[in-house]
Amino acid sequence: MPSKVQTLEARKPAASLDTPTDLSAEAVRDVSKALNVILADSFALYLKTKNFHWHVSGPHFRDYHLLLDEQAEQIFATTDELAERIRKIGGVTLRSIGDISKHQSIADNNESFVPPLDMLRELMADNKTVAHAMRKAHDLCDEHEDIATASLLENYIDATERRTWFLFEASRKADASGH
Repeated sequence: MPSKVQTLEARKPAASLDTPTDLSAEAVRDVSKALNVILADSFALYLKTKNFHWHVSGPHFRDYHLLLDEQAEQIFATTDELAERIRKIGGVTLRSIGDISKHQSIADNNESFVPPLDMLRELMADNKTVAHAMRKAHDLCDEHEDIATASLLENYIDATERRTWFLFEASRKADASGH
C-alpha cells in the first residue's frame, strides 16, 4: 500500500530580506541602526510603563494607573510602525527580547517597590531620552534625505514630549499635595 505521507522536496533558501529603495546603503545602515535603538527603547519604555502601571499605589492610584496605561498604549503603538519603516528602507529590525536588550539605552527597573513620585520622574527622564534619540535620528534622516522617516519621527517626538509634559505635571501635583 503506498504511503500517504509526501516527502518534502529540498527548496532553495529564501531570498534575502533586501527591499528596493533609492536610499544609499549607508543611509539604510545608519537610519536602521538609529531606529533600532529607538525601537528597543520603545519596547523597554513600554514594559517599564506597564510595570509601574501594575505596581503603582497610594492616594493618586487611580489617576496614575490610568495615565500610565494610556501612555503604555501610545508607546506600544509606535513599535510596529518603527519596525516596518526599517524594513521598508531595506534594513533588518529587532528579532527578540535578547536583541532588544542589546540595543536599548533605557535602564530596566526591577525594584520590588518604587514610590509613585519616583515612577513618574523616572518615566519622565526615559521619555526625554527617547525624544533626544528621535531628534538625533531625525538629523540623520535629513542628512540622508529620508523624508518619510523624518516625518514619522516628527509625530513621535511630539507624542513623546506630550508624555513627558504629563508626567512632569503629575509629579508636580504630587509635590504640591505632599504625597
